[in-house]
Amino acid sequence: MKKIIFILSLVFIGFSMQSQEVKKKKNAKVAFEVDGICGMCKKRIETAALKTKGVKFALWSPKTHQLNLIMDERKVEVGIVQQNIANVGHDVILKDKKITASLEAYNSVHPCCKYRDDKIILDHQGEMKKVKKNN
Repeated sequence: MKKIIFILSLVFIGFSMQSQEVKKKKNAKVAFEVDGICGMCKKRIETAALKTKGVKFALWSPKTHQLNLIMDERKVEVGIVQQNIANVGHDVILKDKKITASLEAYNSVHPCCKYRDDKIILDHQGEMKKVKKNN
């Protein structure tokens, strides 16, 4: 009788451990905000994400600053992707915290990509306006 109770308790523990395991998705969709301003920033951010093993798709919008990813959670954690983006000079903004790029990494970006500088931000806003041609 003791052996049966012991075996049943082991089976119960095995099932409860298995049910607590979080399923990692093969094609998880993830989105978060990344600071940047222009097309060069877009290329740098997307390249940093795509060079991370397990990231299958990356699209960053200069207008909304949102980076959309499709990644294999079995191969990589989202925190590693975020750190790789910070390593190339772009701040990652999350709901509860901000992953700030090091000063060295930020200074390595092209002068027109200095998203922390208000003057450069204003310059880019002027460039993005559509110019009407007189016909």
